[in-house]
Amino acid sequence: MQSTGVIAVDYETVNDDILKTLEPPTVGWYLLFATAVCCMLVGAYCWIYQIMHGIGVAGISHPIMWGVYITDFVFWVGIAHSGTLISAVLFLFRAKWRIPIYRVAEAMTVFAVFTAGLFPIIHLGRPANFYWLLPYPNQRYLWVNFKSPLLWDVFAVSTYLTVSMLFFITGLIPDIAAARDRATGLRRILYSVTSLGWRGTHKQWRHYAACYGFFAALATPLVLSVHSVVSWDFAMSNVPGWHTTIFPPYFVAGAIFSGLAMVMTITIPMRKAFELEKYLTIWHYEKMSQLIMFTSGIVTYAYVTEFYIAWYSNNQFEQYQFWFRPFGYFAPAFWMMIFCNCVAPLSLWWKKCRTNLVWLMILSIIINIGMWFERFNIILQSLTVEFDPAAWGNYNFSWIEAGITLGSFGWFFCFLLPFIKFFPSVSITEVKEVVEIPGEKH
Repeated sequence: MQSTGVIAVDYETVNDDILKTLEPPTVGWYLLFATAVCCMLVGAYCWIYQIMHGIGVAGISHPIMWGVYITDFVFWVGIAHSGTLISAVLFLFRAKWRIPIYRVAEAMTVFAVFTAGLFPIIHLGRPANFYWLLPYPNQRYLWVNFKSPLLWDVFAVSTYLTVSMLFFITGLIPDIAAARDRATGLRRILYSVTSLGWRGTHKQWRHYAACYGFFAALATPLVLSVHSVVSWDFAMSNVPGWHTTIFPPYFVAGAIFSGLAMVMTITIPMRKAFELEKYLTIWHYEKMSQLIMFTSGIVTYAYVTEFYIAWYSNNQFEQYQFWFRPFGYFAPAFWMMIFCNCVAPLSLWWKKCRTNLVWLMILSIIINIGMWFERFNIILQSLTVEFDPAAWGNYNFSWIEAGITLGSFGWFFCFLLPFIKFFPSVSITEVKEVVEIPGEKH
């Protein structure tokens, strides 16, 4: 792989290498899938237990009525963001380094939104009534509050899911057709249905290119809008530490930061397991590392700005909130966030670290731990010490919440692992666009 992103293989080799990932699963894949299923079952058991015994079995109590569940919700919405950034925004900028990773990023986006959507329902005392959020005429004469940012979340996340799924499915169609032409048995039936009659005619390619570009342009504003809306859940309130205009850009940068780290966490083992080294090269990971460095800098700047605003405002409630974060009950969570999101990514300034896949794998996990703690600090720390000291409280963590959080990761990988084995996880179509043509020099 040269610095231009050109791959020195022929078209037939591209088909052979990428379609080889669809061969029957190995023992390792079954072990991973079994682990994901077990984690999901633990989460399901904890949720059933909570439904039977009431929301009180979780750590939620006055004054902290949002807890680990909303932390998980914001975390998974953030994870979903890098897929749209890599697939849509970088497509419009014609960044070649996105080509081998964008398919996994898109799949991750869709499955992460599936996961995030569970948590507002889990957080409800009566999860069967979640449909009350939908604005429709009913016999109860009950209408939702359109002024509430919590309702805006419903529209933003559902719109994001719809556009991301359409974009994801559109890009898959030519590759599924390539798999169909080689498949036999049940797989051929599956691919014949899901390829939607693709034959690769000139007319189909023309419509495909136009449609793909349209979805990329449509999805790009969602990168900014969706997590901005999630940030308004906090910024529109008057709680110290929340009521600030920096939240929308701060949340968007943090979402891209954590999403890129998750892409690394998934693709580095996949690269080794499926022998995709010639497509997922060190050059691609160095480019991702540079974008992680950039977003880490924005997140660090946002942390500093929050403290500066609290000091400059001369608001005693705001000032105490930002004293409490590094020195209060949850100080270890704050310092964990600083180390994971601000200090550890500084290693990427050295090329040796940017090109060391073992370190990048470790760092990607560190970053996502830090981003979970960031959401934890925003939610729990602010609610712990609001305006009235008589109403201050602490948070009682519950094994129920730990089990459901673990179950969310199981749920996510129960979608992702089958996708990797049944559909091309690297785009055959776009990889062929950067294949070196025989006799042509780059």
